[in-house]
Amino acid sequence: MLDPRYVAENLEDVRTALARRSGETAAAVDALAELVARRRSLVTETESLKARRNAANQEMSKLAKGPDKASFAARREELKTLSGQVKELEEQLASVEGDLQERLLGIPNLPHETAPTGQGEADNPVVRSWGEAPELDFEPKAHWDLGSDLGILDFERAAKLSGARFAVLYGAAAKLERSLIAFMLDLHTTEHGYREVLPPFLVRGATMQGTGQLPKFEEDLFKTQRSDPDDPGALYLIPTAEVPLTNLHGDEILEAEQLPLAYTAYTPCFRAEAGAYGKDTRGLIRQHQFDKVELVRFVTPQSAIEQLELLTSHAEEVLKRLKLHYRVVELCTADLGFSAAKTYDLEVWLPSQQAYREISSCSTCSDFQARRAKIRYRPEPKAKPQLLHTQNGSGLAVGRTMIAILEQYQQKDGSVIVPEVLRKYVGVDVLTPER
Repeated sequence: MLDPRYVAENLEDVRTALARRSGETAAAVDALAELVARRRSLVTETESLKARRNAANQEMSKLAKGPDKASFAARREELKTLSGQVKELEEQLASVEGDLQERLLGIPNLPHETAPTGQGEADNPVVRSWGEAPELDFEPKAHWDLGSDLGILDFERAAKLSGARFAVLYGAAAKLERSLIAFMLDLHTTEHGYREVLPPFLVRGATMQGTGQLPKFEEDLFKTQRSDPDDPGALYLIPTAEVPLTNLHGDEILEAEQLPLAYTAYTPCFRAEAGAYGKDTRGLIRQHQFDKVELVRFVTPQSAIEQLELLTSHAEEVLKRLKLHYRVVELCTADLGFSAAKTYDLEVWLPSQQAYREISSCSTCSDFQARRAKIRYRPEPKAKPQLLHTQNGSGLAVGRTMIAILEQYQQKDGSVIVPEVLRKYVGVDVLTPER
């Protein structure tokens, strides 16, 4: 969430910054202008009345010791009137601040000054690429055909069980999924310095709000219903481990020497994909349930950009170890996620589509999430706490990594070579048809 005080004092700057995202978000600031002006007027009026009330109280205290009972009674009535007026103004102010808070919860983060300005995906500059696209002397198959021919991916039976956008993984696919999770966690914990966490997969609404999923993206979430009358509150299935990991330190004050804090977690992720109707309807690219290994970092404001580069390199290392061709693009302002100030996307090459597809987004969120979740740190002992910066990235999306392996390592006979670093996990060098 944006800082209400900063927004109030820098309304034009905020409007200009959000205009870099899109005209729609800039227009949202216009709706704040009236509330900000009303809040400022109420604060001034309330403070003025409080000063008059305090003066009347002091004068009444003096009159109470003297013989002028009529003046004392008049001041007492004036004090009652002023106190009632102050209470009424405070209630109005609380209502306006509540409205302001609610509107701010729906406004995205300000883009970082270094984020490239653009109107959409076409304006995302390529930062670098790694490896070479495999040269196949045959017509490459899509991963859903490869998986079906190998007997390891089943979308029809998944639809029978759960509906569209689900998959059943058999044999080598199930083992490859498990192997990728183990490989990624081992790499991030033993070489990159992350602490492994296994968080709850169901969280409260306040936890979702802390990272920006609520209230704006409620339609993209899966929500439970309780049968316990003593605890009727709904819980949400997490759309990413970023949600519980970031909120681990909600409403806490950390010490500077604890930073940077780095966590990694494997979790299943659940997304309704309400805004993706008709997109990627085949295969594993856009599922309602998928596995992901997430990276989350808590950093100082001064080190945020350097730490984002480090986090991105950790996600890239997974692709390098798997020897998968990919590129890194920086998202332009119009393509940034709701909570992000600056983002790098890792895009892996898919031969069947002759295109790059996102496999990881690595973002720094400035103090946007920290303000929502109340996560602070002391720059030095006994110093006043201030908001830290949060960062997150996929390290990686497991299903999409499997897609890239199936497609980039496919052979003319329909078999798929297992990347060397995974063979000790998978137990075979080549995936061949299963019965």
